[in-house]
Amino acid sequence: MKPNVLLIEDNASTRFGFVRYFSKDGYEIFEAANLAEAAIALATRRFDIMILDINLPDGSGIDFIDTARASDPCIPIIVITGEGDIPLAVEAMQRGADNFLTKPVDNAALAMFMKKTLEIGVLKQQQSARKRLEKKDDIFIGENRVMQEMHELALAAAASDIPVLITGETGTGKGILAKWIHQKGSRAANECVELNCSGLRGEMLSREIFGNVRGAFTSADQDRKGLLDIADRGTLFLDEIGDMSIDVQAQFLKVLEDKTYRRLGDVKLLRSNFRLICATHHELDSLVISGQFRRDLMYRINMMAIHLPPLRERISDLPALVEYLLQSLGSSAAVLTDEVMNMLREYNWPGNIRELKNVLERALLLTPRGTKLRQAHFSNLVVARSPLPEPCRQTIQELEEHHIMAMMKQTGGDINSAARNLNISRATLYRRLKQFKDTHL
Repeated sequence: MKPNVLLIEDNASTRFGFVRYFSKDGYEIFEAANLAEAAIALATRRFDIMILDINLPDGSGIDFIDTARASDPCIPIIVITGEGDIPLAVEAMQRGADNFLTKPVDNAALAMFMKKTLEIGVLKQQQSARKRLEKKDDIFIGENRVMQEMHELALAAAASDIPVLITGETGTGKGILAKWIHQKGSRAANECVELNCSGLRGEMLSREIFGNVRGAFTSADQDRKGLLDIADRGTLFLDEIGDMSIDVQAQFLKVLEDKTYRRLGDVKLLRSNFRLICATHHELDSLVISGQFRRDLMYRINMMAIHLPPLRERISDLPALVEYLLQSLGSSAAVLTDEVMNMLREYNWPGNIRELKNVLERALLLTPRGTKLRQAHFSNLVVARSPLPEPCRQTIQELEEHHIMAMMKQTGGDINSAARNLNISRATLYRRLKQFKDTHL
């Protein structure tokens, strides 16, 4: 891929000579005659290097360094200045420029500077990536067979660049797994941008994804980058994509087809080279059947599916998981009594790993340092101890139907309340009710 160069120079003949020389050298040059044009260019594209003249018609190039760094902290900057402006060049270096040259600029010398400065940019990105990796969220695998298979799939996903769909109940660690796949992949040096689709609807969601230009709507007083801009060369993680509205699904499908998009209110076509990871607690097949999710979009995002099982299906891993979480909270498994561990095993964990971590963290806060955690420190944890029912001849399917219909009656037919009380998604409840209806036809 050709390095993208932003050339900010008010002299037209200087720009012409620069473009003619460096285009032959394998660079793609974007010209700006003033700071206003440069700001627009930074807001619409990602650049590998910036060549900046200090004296410009609408302001000082030195002040623009801060703007450039706010847009991209790692972008390499070469400052061009006149012979009498050496103090200004020194100030530019202090403000964040990587190199400077004095006019008249020799293109051969500038070519050498650009090569070295690009190498500095790569080192900056690698250093930034290392810092992110030091703070990374790790994943706990355990000995469960399903989790071992999940781990193999996650490794394969990290080694490729295809879209990944992570499914599982709320709190199973879908977001942590998505970041882990990004960190283990070839795009780890760039951003992993996350957006929860359930928190925004319609135009608000479109604005976050695509960005907007000034005047696109009443409150749009400036150009604004979208997450597709920021995720260029990195990863876009869309959490709870099953909650994305149909109109935004149609817009996003177009992006996946050719990796191009337009900001709200703009006619200019932009391009983003991003890797896509999605997650949902919904059953997308059910949402497709009910018309809430596009079938063609589901095929696009589901090229590799990874399912995270709920914690209640991997209780054998609970002791090791508790020890892992306690270490992450600055403690150890030695603080647990056997009675507490047995209680944790008996609990159903509807909130999965997220709930387990919150419960442990709360118990640690309530416990004096150096003392063991006891059952009294888990007063918010209610373990069902109902007596076992007498054996009956009903099948599992009949018991399930009886329980669901009883809950529907209890909630007065309110799908949302029933699904929440049953700890299943609305789509799953709809599917179960349809199965019961078909069975009795």
